[in-house]
Amino acid sequence: MVQPRTLVKICDNSGGNVGRVFKVLGSSKKRYAEIGDIVAVSVQSAEPRKDVKKNDVVHGILVRQRKPWRREDGSYVRFDDNAVVLVNQNTGEVPANRLFGPIPRELGDSEFPQITSLANETV
Repeated sequence: MVQPRTLVKICDNSGGNVGRVFKVLGSSKKRYAEIGDIVAVSVQSAEPRKDVKKNDVVHGILVRQRKPWRREDGSYVRFDDNAVVLVNQNTGEVPANRLFGPIPRELGDSEFPQITSLANETV
């Protein structure tokens, strides 16, 4: 369960390290985001000489959350951190070419199959 002001890890090689969620996109009254939801993120720390800079406002798709998440078969999956992958605001494509950490397999069924193809570990 990710809500506004939650610190999230940026788990791709676009240049950001840590971001702060300030809006859950999808509805004006939507309060919490789960895996697969798009959030607006402000970059809090970034690596030098990369595309994403500190204080940039970007969109990201939530790929890991600490709260246990129920799958369709009845099992639960839980991760150690909250993490997002940055996506292009206009086209919805992933600008990075490498992802770090495990990614749930349900993201391949959503509108972002590129995320599971870039992941080195799918859970």
